[in-house]
Amino acid sequence: MFRQQVDNMSDDLAKTMYISPMLPIGIDELDARLLLALSETPRAGVMELARQLQVARGTVQARLDKLQARGVVTGFGPDLHVATLGYEVTAFVTMEIAQGRLDDVIAHLQNIPEVIEAHSTTGPGDLHCRIAARTNEHLQAVLTQVLEVSGIARTTTQIALTEQIRFRVLPLVEQLVRPRPRRQR
Repeated sequence: MFRQQVDNMSDDLAKTMYISPMLPIGIDELDARLLLALSETPRAGVMELARQLQVARGTVQARLDKLQARGVVTGFGPDLHVATLGYEVTAFVTMEIAQGRLDDVIAHLQNIPEVIEAHSTTGPGDLHCRIAARTNEHLQAVLTQVLEVSGIARTTTQIALTEQIRFRVLPLVEQLVRPRPRRQR
């Protein structure tokens, strides 16, 4: 029964958090240095990372395994630039969802490849989605497809003009490695 409940969870992070609640949250300085080294040389093997960090190979392997098990490292795939793939229009859609229909709406959105991200939110909307489209006309077709599900009461769409700051996580990791200034007494 427990295994079936976990297998039915759609969010991999939710699975990780549910299965391993006793694992610590956050990372230490060595984990941060390992993640930075991995981001600088993503094709480096465990031996090379160990050399760069001046720690044992087993330490690097154990740290990587733990970071994956805890859901800190979620993959080793390539970072893709959506516009270069031909999806030059980015839109953000805020949706107001009818009570009790969120699961239906999410199931519908998961079948639309152009919906590349969705978050439950507070405020005037219930769901905030990022949509990628080839053109404005394509965006209109995607929005029409989004609205095919029952349960979306209202949508508001904003088209991004330019990307000012690309999605990033490394500054958070770098912050953990920097020496913190001491307080004066």
